[in-house]
Amino acid sequence: MKSVTIYTDGACSGNPGPGGWAAILKYGSHELELSGGEADTTNNRMELTGVIAGLKKLREPCKVDLYTDSQYISNAINQGWLQSWKLKGWRRKEGPLKNPDLWQELDSLLQTHDVTVHWVKGHAENEYNNRCDALAVQEREKYA
Repeated sequence: MKSVTIYTDGACSGNPGPGGWAAILKYGSHELELSGGEADTTNNRMELTGVIAGLKKLREPCKVDLYTDSQYISNAINQGWLQSWKLKGWRRKEGPLKNPDLWQELDSLLQTHDVTVHWVKGHAENEYNNRCDALAVQEREKYA
């Protein structure tokens, strides 16, 4: 199984507002940058979209080290929130889950790949997280 590293980020101006997302995939000496945006979205949707876009780009099941500065995503996966939401019919204790379409798509991708999620502090020393942030902001600005 190939080992791939994926860095992701999302950005939003206002919440909701114009937003952008980015992912950087690293496999050996190869790197691929992906990015996009939406005119009216939320930060969490952009964070999720970056992760999904990165995982969807993989052509076969892979071992993935996924780096995100989103505690929403890292906690949902690492602390079992995602599985709990799924067992509850994509609901939380407090009521309907936000972004169920994206969580369901991410859940499907997590079944395909062996993903380890790492939380990184945003806007810190991680060069790939900073590059993702710059790409996401660049995409967001197209809609501002």
